Amino acid sequence: MVAVICDVTSMKKGEDFSEWYNEIVELAGLTDKRYPVKGMNVWTPYGWRIMRLIDGYIRENLDSTGHQEVCFPLLIPESEFSKEKDHIKGFDSEVFWVTHAGLNPLDVRLLLRPTSETAMYPMFSVWVRSHADLPLKLYQIVNVFRYETKMTRAFIRVREIHFFESHTCHADEAGAEEQIRENLEILERFSRHLCLPYLLLKRTDWDKFPGAHYTIGIDILLPSGRSLQIGSIHQYLENFSRPYDIRYEDEKGDHKYVHQTTFGMSERLVGSIIAVHGDDKGIILPPDIAPYQAVIVPIPAKGSLEVVNRESEALMEELTRAGIRAHIDSSDLRPGNKFYYWELRGVPLRLELGPRDIEKGVVTAARRDTSERVQIPRDKVAEEIPSILDKISEQMFQRAEQELGKNIVEVGSLNDLPDKMVRLGWCGSEECGREIETATDRNILGTSIEEKDTIHGKKCVVCGKEPASMIYIAKQL
Repeated sequence: MVAVICDVTSMKKGEDFSEWYNEIVELAGLTDKRYPVKGMNVWTPYGWRIMRLIDGYIRENLDSTGHQEVCFPLLIPESEFSKEKDHIKGFDSEVFWVTHAGLNPLDVRLLLRPTSETAMYPMFSVWVRSHADLPLKLYQIVNVFRYETKMTRAFIRVREIHFFESHTCHADEAGAEEQIRENLEILERFSRHLCLPYLLLKRTDWDKFPGAHYTIGIDILLPSGRSLQIGSIHQYLENFSRPYDIRYEDEKGDHKYVHQTTFGMSERLVGSIIAVHGDDKGIILPPDIAPYQAVIVPIPAKGSLEVVNRESEALMEELTRAGIRAHIDSSDLRPGNKFYYWELRGVPLRLELGPRDIEKGVVTAARRDTSERVQIPRDKVAEEIPSILDKISEQMFQRAEQELGKNIVEVGSLNDLPDKMVRLGWCGSEECGREIETATDRNILGTSIEEKDTIHGKKCVVCGKEPASMIYIAKQL
């Protein structure tokens, strides 16, 4: 543990979100940016435990829905990458090329995967032979590499990205659409563990994933008013199966191309949790993905050290048996400094145990998310803490959901737009869409797939025609 002697950061979240975020990430010890390749950061033990817990919920949800985990090689031959021309057009400015083996030029250039369609699909064409092989539902959790040209930012804009991606093959479009519905259900369950509300927005044709029939962006709203895409779901139809010759023989003996989908999310999930839930004291972690759900802080008085330490150890054992990730802070820091340290690192519950608590038969619990302090009967701690953690999770999600709703506004023109996410009418033409983006210096995020638009009496903000839909726009991070 490093000594932390102040209870607040120098930057305020509400004053300068960008600087606050950078400072919080560094002070909380989640990653180390000093690795000698810019944008390729080192996961520290605490940050990596958070990511591994998130990965665990991804695996739990994918495994329970019949997906199987695989791990494909990092390198992709240029010959395979170039088969899907729309795909390479979308990524050709971002890939890292491998051109030599030692001093010898390679016959075929290789690249570090920016995503894995062009790595997986040559194998899918070998694995899929008949209708009995479908649906094929695979996923992997790996690192992908993209040359991010903008200013890098920990977890949000990096060049080596910790990434989850599922890839599926189906007999027809209906099967692929059913898979997308399942993906949305997985996402809903998963987001509860992260206490992270989101918007599902169907991207415009000019902003969809290269090679996709359509793309659903998974977006959150940051305190700065900018949106951040934390993941996406894609319907490919036959757009990849044709160039990669992924076909199956149906019951009648006919050969047909499969229909495909993908679903992916990245380490931006960690950045989103920091951004949405953190405050001026540090990060606030949802209990399900906190490395320590409760930290015990012994507070001995003169002559009571042995008793307090013994009771702390007993409490630790009880919590561990109850399935709670707990930790005793036995460092030499003063109790106040320990409080600040664990507040900075976002531990959901701090449990204080001193001679008076022992005498009264209680443990003092302090919630990180609300700063509320309560006394729990000592003999009921292991029983009550799980319900407190559940309550923290539910209330963190509710607060974030309310904050998201407050920062989305509907407008009828492009004049004097607030620094929030904006909902407005659009006729559906690319011409008017491009004009909206140019005039506002914001991106069209798309149309909601969850809400039914009420467009009666509304107009396209550019041409004045009746809108085909209501769209969301925001500045993207």
